[in-house]
Amino acid sequence: MVNRTSIVTPEFLAVLIPLLALWEVLPRLGVVPRTLIPALSDVAVTFWDMFANQGFLVDVGSSMAKFLLGLGLAIVTAIPIGVLMGWNIAVRKRLLPLFQLLSPIPPPAWVPITIILFGIGLPMQVFLIFLGAFYPILFNTYQAVKDTEPRYLASARVFGASEFTLITRVYFWHALGAIIMSVKTGVAIGLVMLVIAEMYGGRTGIGYVLNEAKDYFQIPKMVVCMVTLGIIGWLMIEILKSVELRLAVWKVGR
Repeated sequence: MVNRTSIVTPEFLAVLIPLLALWEVLPRLGVVPRTLIPALSDVAVTFWDMFANQGFLVDVGSSMAKFLLGLGLAIVTAIPIGVLMGWNIAVRKRLLPLFQLLSPIPPPAWVPITIILFGIGLPMQVFLIFLGAFYPILFNTYQAVKDTEPRYLASARVFGASEFTLITRVYFWHALGAIIMSVKTGVAIGLVMLVIAEMYGGRTGIGYVLNEAKDYFQIPKMVVCMVTLGIIGWLMIEILKSVELRLAVWKVGR
């Protein structure tokens, strides 16, 4: 369950409400051009119309399916590899230089070669989302496992713990807070790659709608897409916070 109190606080509302009021008032008073910066009420009307009449919910669902698939693939591959690299020096020496060589390449730079390899469609989009989320999760997991407190390992070995037990009961749980934080970073970058992927390929999704609105200079529609992406990202982060609260209690609030 999402912990709503983590964001809906009096302090946050004290900042948010005046900003929303300014967003509504300034364009209406002509302080900023309303054609370039639509008023909040204009965006709200467009938001309702897109969801009620234009099938935008289908685009949101399509984007979420691609995003969750790409993020899920990144999680199930990056975390085990990161744990292995942090735990075993031999694995680290073989894999770390390769990932350090590839990771500085900006994910958007992979778009042309990805289109050549996968074509324009779902595999290309999922791969780009996967690529955006993979490296933050991998490196944060690796570093957190590598920095596991030696005293914990020594204590476990005294009681006869095997290496498998150390990985599953000591290394992983020590690194869990950092892993969850890395997934939060992966969510942010994955959303960026989702938009880029849908702009280049496919006929559905938030990125496609955003690109189409840009072509026709439909700024309220563009803002709706941006707000929707922000809400999706916020919900994902809040879900991860809730997971952290339940699984890594000793890390929360530190």
